[in-house]
Amino acid sequence: MMRPLMLKGHDRSLTQVKFNREGDLLFSVSKGKEASVWYSSNGERLGTFVGHNGTIWSIDIDPETDYAVTGSADFTAKLWKAQNGQCIHTWTLESPVKRVEFSPDGNQVLIVTDQVMGQTGKIKIFDIDHTQNAQPSTPKLEIVNEDGPASRFTVAGWSYGAFYILAAHADGKVSKYDAKTGELLGSTKNQEMLLTDLQFSPDKTYFIVSSKDKTACLYDVDRLSLLKRYTADVPMNSACITPVKEFVILGGGQDAREVTTTSLSEGKFESRFYHKIFEEEIGRVKGHFGPLNYVAVHPKGTCYASGGEDGFVRLHHFHKSYFEFLYDVEKTAQATQQFEIEAK
Repeated sequence: MMRPLMLKGHDRSLTQVKFNREGDLLFSVSKGKEASVWYSSNGERLGTFVGHNGTIWSIDIDPETDYAVTGSADFTAKLWKAQNGQCIHTWTLESPVKRVEFSPDGNQVLIVTDQVMGQTGKIKIFDIDHTQNAQPSTPKLEIVNEDGPASRFTVAGWSYGAFYILAAHADGKVSKYDAKTGELLGSTKNQEMLLTDLQFSPDKTYFIVSSKDKTACLYDVDRLSLLKRYTADVPMNSACITPVKEFVILGGGQDAREVTTTSLSEGKFESRFYHKIFEEEIGRVKGHFGPLNYVAVHPKGTCYASGGEDGFVRLHHFHKSYFEFLYDVEKTAQATQQFEIEAK
């Protein structure tokens, strides 16, 4: 069993939650204008980053927990000192920022801008200057979406060694780009609707992509090949790969507007655990009162966090039984009964 910590620091729906590399801190952003920082061990809030004037869609933390970066609907991305919440640079973009992510070495940041108001969606790469506060305002590289609004970028991230950038699109396509030149190296399409999240394995050699078509797909970075597909019964907003057990965690739920005439329980606002290899669902965790907008797992696999439409962050520390659970290959049909991880 897991006893969740309920973190209430946002008045609006959560948009992203992220652990730092050590996993001792959890960062969260919402449709409000502030980012929050929490201790992952006990859920105590350390502080906030204040400065945006609109929804904060994304946050990331560099490998040394020196800097945080946020991206907002206010057409800006901001670089912060993680220790004191001081904003040290603001990048002004031509459209809302949907995703931000540091490169694996922390020397670059990736910014995904939305394709709205006549603007072409782009992935912009900026260098990070660790020696002074004067950050470059001109991107080192721009990757432009050439396929029109229906195939706009939704999220993107860095592969191992920062060699490649993997991007997810609104039409279900996944693309791979050379991170130095911006050259398109390949693309594939195995999902039919908007891709909502893209998260990598710990070694960044493969990644998982969630979709509004009620699936999540696992891809190999080098070949861009489809490895596994996980099928749910409601739209998926997020998915992550656990570093210890052979599991993936999916989060989503029926849109609140579509369940108002029924009960909240029918919205299926649950974290879903699937066996990474055998693709079988093995358990669910309830608790949110709206769709899960993001799920993230601790880098050591000891806990996971979910951010919901209900404004809550739920932090679940895994019980000993989670690590002792053995998946019986010959009894896949009984997997959902074998592993009970309902939140108490």
